[in-house]
Amino acid sequence: MISRQIETLLQRSKTTGHLLQLQSLSIKTALDHQEHFFSRLILASSLISLQISREIFDKSPITPSRFAWNTLIKGYSKSSIPLESVKMFVDLQRFGIKPDKYTYPFVLKACGRFSMVGLGGTLHSMVLKMGFDWDLHICNTLLRMYGGLHLIAYSRQVFDEMSHRDVVSWSSMIASYVNCNCPVNAITVFQDMIIQHEKPNSITLVSLLAACTRLLNVKLGESIHSHILTNGVGLNVELGTALLEMYAKCGHMLEAFLIFDSISHKNLQSWTVMISSLADNGFGEEAMSLFSKMEEAGLQPDSKSFSAVLSACSHMGLVDEGKDYFDKMVKVHNIRPTMEHYGCLVDMFGRAGKIEEAYHVIKSMPMEPNSVVLRSFISSCRYHGRIVCEEKHLQQLLLKIEPDVGANYVLAGSMCSLSGYWSDTNDLRVSMNKKGLKKVPGSSWVQLSSA
Repeated sequence: MISRQIETLLQRSKTTGHLLQLQSLSIKTALDHQEHFFSRLILASSLISLQISREIFDKSPITPSRFAWNTLIKGYSKSSIPLESVKMFVDLQRFGIKPDKYTYPFVLKACGRFSMVGLGGTLHSMVLKMGFDWDLHICNTLLRMYGGLHLIAYSRQVFDEMSHRDVVSWSSMIASYVNCNCPVNAITVFQDMIIQHEKPNSITLVSLLAACTRLLNVKLGESIHSHILTNGVGLNVELGTALLEMYAKCGHMLEAFLIFDSISHKNLQSWTVMISSLADNGFGEEAMSLFSKMEEAGLQPDSKSFSAVLSACSHMGLVDEGKDYFDKMVKVHNIRPTMEHYGCLVDMFGRAGKIEEAYHVIKSMPMEPNSVVLRSFISSCRYHGRIVCEEKHLQQLLLKIEPDVGANYVLAGSMCSLSGYWSDTNDLRVSMNKKGLKKVPGSSWVQLSSA
């Protein structure tokens, strides 16, 4: 009787305080010696605190059941420390307990999150050896793991060898192709999915819209939008965000904004995508205004949100506002600046002709600038006809980082000419010719209305 009462209390427990009280009661009543109750205790505690759940597990007066092991392995696979899931899997076998079909998906997920390619392959072999290759959930997890690790050939092999597929299988294969930058293949899989009479869900459509975005294929994107409307697919925040991003990336800003307004429960990603899209398409003031509305709505901007608004300031030449946003990001929101944030500052100062300020940003960065930051700075120097004392060193650094990009040599050569270093300019041309490098001409993507 008391066992049922405590189990009921465990299910209702929401705080660590209640949990610890119930744990003490289980010890006093010796219920923690019962395998079934102990497993329920681990399950309930893992939903509140993995740390407390692990402490209870490690101090167990009995050998924990496989259910208890799986519960913690699952919890760790979803946590910020997925490696613990793998460690527990190893300990599980050391204790002589065989993993079951519920164990493998969680460990495979942890391998994918921690980019453990070797162990993922070993687990795949174990799955085959144990005869679990028939299990749909395990195969779907394997498929996603390989896709997340950019091993698309293995992902496709798992998919092709599946005796049965569900909507998760098809959606995972499409998502894997998108993740591996193979959007055409993703669309082909979707076409096969329709032929097989498998009905796509919202997750399928999110991945498919991502493929359209990569291809800038607004026609297919509009077809998916039509499918959503005619089939009554609920426009949840994930699907709505994918749809507005597709329209925005294809330059259809009115449609993107209409979709944004139609999303009833916008999350931070929705706001950030819309702000970034406005900035990228030349609507800097609107981007800044939307950033303010996002804050008024009670959402805390993150690193990506600030990158978007800093980009807007850069494109509009709003140096003071950009500096204020950067300071706010660091001092108010305690966000550590990334390479992208520093790059926005360098670009912003460079466009405004404030070369010394741009150079100061580069010198104050806690990391070495990447090629994007260096090209932005050197291009600004060339555009404004300005030279700084360390500029030649930055040119050399750019050529060191990307020695096989012809445009870098042309850019460095033009700066040497501006500085009067004609011999250096000639040396760069010779080096470029020896490597067989050429500057790739700029190009634009134009879609005709009849296409």
